[in-house]
Amino acid sequence: MSPGEEFAWAVAGSRNGGDVEVPYRLALTEAFPLFKTRPRYTVRHLLKSAKVGDGQVPYVHEAPPPELAPSGTSYAETPESVFAASVRVAALTEVKVGVPVPKGVLDEPGLLAAFVDYRVLVRLSTVENQILLHGSGDGAIDGLLHLADSRHAPFDGDPEDALTAAAAEVEETGGSCDGIVTHPGLYWKLVRDGTLDRLATAGIRVSRTRMIGAGDALLGDFRAAVTLLDPAQSTLRLRRDTEVIEASTRVGLAVHLPQHFLLLS
Repeated sequence: MSPGEEFAWAVAGSRNGGDVEVPYRLALTEAFPLFKTRPRYTVRHLLKSAKVGDGQVPYVHEAPPPELAPSGTSYAETPESVFAASVRVAALTEVKVGVPVPKGVLDEPGLLAAFVDYRVLVRLSTVENQILLHGSGDGAIDGLLHLADSRHAPFDGDPEDALTAAAAEVEETGGSCDGIVTHPGLYWKLVRDGTLDRLATAGIRVSRTRMIGAGDALLGDFRAAVTLLDPAQSTLRLRRDTEVIEASTRVGLAVHLPQHFLLLS
């Protein structure tokens, strides 16, 4: 049973006319049905994840030296040979969206289930993209575009030349460039030019989202540099007074190696 179907049954069975709340032991941002049938990756899909409890999560962070010199041909000459490791603590935050329900949908369980699965959940994923890239209002997540010690470079010249040069630069700190976040405008240029296929051959997954600037691209070793913290806690709520469905899920981000990210802009 999908989240929308479970929610629709709960609404149909509520006889007191009050609010309805359904908890889920999963991240609702993974439950959008079309993720199974088309390669549209969210930022979450670029990251490794870890199941955690609902509380602060300790993790290892490795800070780079004040100046990153080019890597040499021995381990002693690599930047990572002098990374400073320490234990830090990550907090969880709530990703939340409210979506008005069209008049009459609450009386049709099939329509309500589809509305939740195909409209509410995709909007929740958009908010999660925003938070993972720009940070959360409570400061629990800094946002991948704003990490201290991440690197920056101008996005100049041919897109394929700029991206491949940046991917190589990501690896100067010892990582493997395995992901890129771009705006749809740039993504479809990469499709047109055949660059997307060549990136896929190299093992690079590309996420497109309007939550990044049209002229920007974030490259990095996403799976090694950060961990998505997933307590598997989500909720769907019907607010009857306003006829709004609220979807929420909890998430955190442990930042291990911010120097493995490079933002072209």
